[in-house]
Amino acid sequence: MDPQGFQVKLVAIRLAAEGTMLFELKKLDASPLPPFTAGAHIDVTLPNGLVRQYSLCNGPLDTDCYVIGVKRDRNSRGGSAYMHDTLRVGAVLEVSAPRNHFELDESAAHTILIAGGIGVTPIACMADRLSALGKSYELHYSVRLRDEALFLDRLPSSLNLHVDEEQPPGQFLNLAGIVSRAPAATHFYCCGPGPMLDAFVVATAGRPEGHVHLERFSADIEVAAEGGFSVELARTGCTVKVEPGQTILEAVRTCGVQVRASCEQGICGACETRVLQGTPDHRDTLLSSEEKAANDVMMICCSGSLGPRLVLDL
Repeated sequence: MDPQGFQVKLVAIRLAAEGTMLFELKKLDASPLPPFTAGAHIDVTLPNGLVRQYSLCNGPLDTDCYVIGVKRDRNSRGGSAYMHDTLRVGAVLEVSAPRNHFELDESAAHTILIAGGIGVTPIACMADRLSALGKSYELHYSVRLRDEALFLDRLPSSLNLHVDEEQPPGQFLNLAGIVSRAPAATHFYCCGPGPMLDAFVVATAGRPEGHVHLERFSADIEVAAEGGFSVELARTGCTVKVEPGQTILEAVRTCGVQVRASCEQGICGACETRVLQGTPDHRDTLLSSEEKAANDVMMICCSGSLGPRLVLDL
């Protein structure tokens, strides 16, 4: 088992909406779980060897369980299909400690939360937190079909629910209008499918970068796979050549160094590694412009090197 991970038992499976199940996880000895903040996720290692990332959708004050929502993906690469078809109550799984690259700024004067489909899982957690703090916020939730909407009994009565099938053809959630009406100091959060996030990026282009936050289900960038550079692993003393078409993560594993990884697309942060020397070619969607410019860390599953040599803290 990964030293940063621990085992949990699946204690309940509940139908949350059409095609989506909620999975409740508890420590084997029923002791408190590591705390988390709104927007956090965990990596789940399934018995078939797959590692998948899921947002925590229960309240951050819960210490006895983690709840994750999993939508059955018709194009599943094996994760959601296994969760829905094979997992049963009583199964023991390994999970990571919570990580958060979609952190809620609780000091914001006003917050706008935007969710699409299963993307409501971290957004609902944020809404719970903002309500508990008595903060000003609004929530917009878009789904294709009303039966696919999650947490309607939990979300605030002020929820703006947009159901595609109940609108004229091609009339989707008006992100540009939502953003244009918002006060200047507003913080925006969006989680949902790729087209929604692309529209969100366009709509918020004129807003300060630090006020715009999003979380993707999959990467929309190409992996840096030019290769032809070397990577020195400072702690193990191994130096490895990264060949064309190979990722740093793949090369590092040839030295016998096992780095925890999940999405391998630069969207989850599991493989974040400290950079000691060299200049990374950042290809992830997690680090801000300032963090990328600092070159202190990189996601080795997708990023490369702008120079002939990198030294990593591995």
